[in-house]
Amino acid sequence: MMRVVERFAAFAESFRSRPIEPEVLHHAKRAVIDWHAALFPGSVVPPATLLERALAEEIGGGEARLADGRRANVRAAALINGAAAHTAEVDDIYRDGIYHPGAPTIAAALALAQAKGVSGEQFLRAVIVGYEISTRIAGAMGRAHYQYWHNTGTIGCFGAASAAAGVLGLDSKRFAHALATVATFAAGLQQAFRTDSMSKPMHAGRAADAGVTAALAAAEGVTGALDIMEGEAGFGRAMGEGPDWERALATLGEDFHICRMTFKNHACCGHAFAAIDGALALKESMGVAAGEIARVRVGGYRATLEVAGIAEPATAAEARFSTPYLVATALTHGSVRLAAFEPPRLEDAETRALMRRVELALDPALDAAFPAQRAARVAIEARDGRRGEHLQRTRKGDPDLPLSDAELEGKYLELVSPVLGEDKARALLARLWKLERESRL
Repeated sequence: MMRVVERFAAFAESFRSRPIEPEVLHHAKRAVIDWHAALFPGSVVPPATLLERALAEEIGGGEARLADGRRANVRAAALINGAAAHTAEVDDIYRDGIYHPGAPTIAAALALAQAKGVSGEQFLRAVIVGYEISTRIAGAMGRAHYQYWHNTGTIGCFGAASAAAGVLGLDSKRFAHALATVATFAAGLQQAFRTDSMSKPMHAGRAADAGVTAALAAAEGVTGALDIMEGEAGFGRAMGEGPDWERALATLGEDFHICRMTFKNHACCGHAFAAIDGALALKESMGVAAGEIARVRVGGYRATLEVAGIAEPATAAEARFSTPYLVATALTHGSVRLAAFEPPRLEDAETRALMRRVELALDPALDAAFPAQRAARVAIEARDGRRGEHLQRTRKGDPDLPLSDAELEGKYLELVSPVLGEDKARALLARLWKLERESRL
């Protein structure tokens, strides 16, 4: 009987000879565009800028490229770009797997694709394979894994390794060994982002690096334990609670998860999105101003409290994981964009005062629906006695309330133009929409 990694590898090899369905191709390009939208703002701030200094000897040569166009070796580019794409908290989400696939997967695929000079279509195929394999692993590992582990680091290793192996064109045997090897590299602890730290984006970067390393090693004949996923001391048992691998593999190659990505509409932790959306909707329906609000109550699923529940954020990193701050700044300023984490907004007295009037509580019904549904129940009480309540059943940007292509382009231009300049940003966007036509990356 074929092992789990062998079955994933068999899919990957067979996919190379299949035409890419138009819908799948379109969504793959959306994912790549969204990755670039996350890459550029993250590339000009720590930890990416500090990593560039730390790895200075690995920059300036090589065939891969950093966001600013400088050359780097493949592993350094994967690490730095992967971290940059996860820094501003605007990268994509696979909702059912509690996982950000783009940051590690695309960083690994692009670094190797540039180094090997593959075509745009080959690159997109590798990205699709990375998404399809890793999202199924994420879904199988479920909430038990997410209790302590950061999926973008742990599961991201599989996305990166799969995409890297795809760029290299590894046969199914070597592809399986790449997955088997990268399973032992999987890491990333949630404690790293429950207080102020630069570790969280580095989880994505390290996953990209690990995937590239595992694929390059497998290409040269390095082998791994092929029963690493289902074995007695393997990934599934060590880091989860009996994942159902048959269910995870059931629709592989038929139902493409890359077509069901969440693209973020706010620059912060996704566990706060439903609360932000609900608060803004309720504010509008009530016609209440931020200064007129006496109390805000937010009922959410457990991760909203445990991951995004920082009560008194002191830094931008903590503010991105503070639902009270995020709801308050949305109600006060109308949005949660990058400006929400600059000193003038973080120190805004009106926002801080409202933040302390935002109460979080666990809603058992909403928690039971997690992760397939990300909802919030928001109640606002005005100082004049008016009361309102709103159930936000999903988040703007989720598959059932998606960003349109135009909205995705708007997000991209908003985030990339300040770094590249608008003309260059638009030129890159036009190229990305036609990426399958590129003969060489």
